[in-house]
Amino acid sequence: MNATNAAPATARRISLVLGSGGARGYAHIGAIEELRAQGYTIEAISGSSMGALVGGVHAAGKLDAFHDFVNPLQRLDVLRLIDWSWRGGGLIKGDRIGGVLRELVGDVRIEDLPVRYTAVAVDLDAHREVWFSRGALFDAIRASIAIPTVFRPHRYEGRLLVDGGLLNPLPVSPTLRDLTEATIAVDVNAPAEALGKPAPAAEPTPAAAAADAANHEAGHGLRKRRFAALLDTFAERHERRAAEHEPGAIELFARSLDVVQATMTRLKLAAQPPDLLITIPRNACAFYEFHRAGELIELGRQRTREALARWQRPVVRWRG
Repeated sequence: MNATNAAPATARRISLVLGSGGARGYAHIGAIEELRAQGYTIEAISGSSMGALVGGVHAAGKLDAFHDFVNPLQRLDVLRLIDWSWRGGGLIKGDRIGGVLRELVGDVRIEDLPVRYTAVAVDLDAHREVWFSRGALFDAIRASIAIPTVFRPHRYEGRLLVDGGLLNPLPVSPTLRDLTEATIAVDVNAPAEALGKPAPAAEPTPAAAAADAANHEAGHGLRKRRFAALLDTFAERHERRAAEHEPGAIELFARSLDVVQATMTRLKLAAQPPDLLITIPRNACAFYEFHRAGELIELGRQRTREALARWQRPVVRWRG
């Protein structure tokens, strides 16, 4: 089946492509939630890196739980998920993050998921893409999110696998085999735009406030706040250096990664355009700002709503 640009309102069965982009991939959560709210049925998912993670969690029926987990994360919470390593090919072992992921998706296999799912990784020795469309969902996601030098590579069946965004940050190609009515892609490496200030953080719930008060009485709340304040000070200085065009090592790596992925995305889109492209500008956040889930989820929801309003859903035609 092939989709053209004319459009009845009946084309609701879709393939969804979710791109790589680190923390900007939180926008995929909002995109999926908006698609579901508007009555779209996601029958197939293809993703790289954070797109593979969010898409896999959704395919396993755990997106709501994942949303609830990431939404309240602050800088200190993110740091607690990091297990530093000074060997093994990555600065982060990934065991703690892997533990959270395994709790979410369990031991489910891709072929047992209710939707077709493909995660894209890269085989460093063979210099080519690897598509996970069967096997353990955990292994597929863990391989696809292994950002070179950041996370340890994932060894699987004798292969050394790293982040799929290295070669295919927006993997439309796995969906070409799908018999759905349209392909929608979410690109989180889109050109930079002028963005408004992020929404203020939500007020803590009474339960969270009570827990913080209890910690304070035990002497832990004060230390936690001081450490968080120190992190905020570091972040402000880091942001000032970036504004003055003096990026530090992390910022330089992040911006270099953005350039590579944005370029690869443009090349892939030119060769295999989806029926609808939802764009998240690459300056929405840096790839490592995983404490900004709430605003990015909302941005994904908003951009999806706007794109769907502009889009004429395609007429489904058989290609002879």
